[in-house]
Amino acid sequence: MAENRLRIHASSLYYFDTVRTAGSIREAARRLNIASSAVNRQILALEAQINAPLFVRLSSGLRLTPEGEILSQHVISVLRDSERVYAAFDALKGLHSGHVEVVTLEGICHHIVPASIVAMNKRFPRLTVGISISETENVPRAIINGDAHLGLAFEVPPTSRLKRLANVSFPLGGLVRPDSPMARKKSLSISDLRDVPLILPKRNFANRVQVRNLLYDASIADRGLVEAGSVELMKQLVIRGLGMAIMTRVGSEQDLSAGRLVHIPLFANRKPITSHLGLYAREDTALPLAAEALASNIIDLMKSVSTK
Repeated sequence: MAENRLRIHASSLYYFDTVRTAGSIREAARRLNIASSAVNRQILALEAQINAPLFVRLSSGLRLTPEGEILSQHVISVLRDSERVYAAFDALKGLHSGHVEVVTLEGICHHIVPASIVAMNKRFPRLTVGISISETENVPRAIINGDAHLGLAFEVPPTSRLKRLANVSFPLGGLVRPDSPMARKKSLSISDLRDVPLILPKRNFANRVQVRNLLYDASIADRGLVEAGSVELMKQLVIRGLGMAIMTRVGSEQDLSAGRLVHIPLFANRKPITSHLGLYAREDTALPLAAEALASNIIDLMKSVSTK
């Protein structure tokens, strides 16, 4: 969460949120550049107001109590809304400044995310962006906890307090070199994978379960020649002639355009197998103007890549 320039809400809320994210009074004080005793006084004052502890003191750090969890949801909403106020003030001044935090996957950072940031920077050069790389299962938590304004990931399950801003389907398929015999095919069936050395995604990929089920149904061993947790590694192994990678085209856009790789859609029962890429935000909190601007560019890029 970007540092706030105005204090239109009680300082204790900022201190509480910093302690929540830092995990300790000392680390929160360091981030706030104030004495630990001052932070502790603010927390004690809040606990006195609600007549309950906000944190459990553990040897490993601080953990929110049930009362702390309730307050944290309120504070996240308040601070997010304050960002919209600052952005609105800046827009009136013609500054168009602000900050956006995004949590996403490694593969999406090869084209969609950087192209979106470049497009936004051309219109709003004062806006700043923070990008965190995580796994799909961690994306909802980062948004709900207020660590990110936007989350971009494949196959995010429906989650309370999470709002889907966009959803685009991408064909799941085989990624091969252009000199591979498979490259001449317009589509692949599951049976086509039986005698091909496969490069499969590891379990940090959201569509790993999807791939596993497809192979299981076709009585193909759910174990590739290599199992990789990185889109870049999977691509490099294909380029070096090790086999076929099972993935979407996301993350391979430049290699596909340059002709270094070929992506062949995978079909089952004459229907394409797809994976869904979604853009998400917190349900109960309005996005700051800066986040809205970046979200618009991300959605445009998602749709553009899906139609190629």
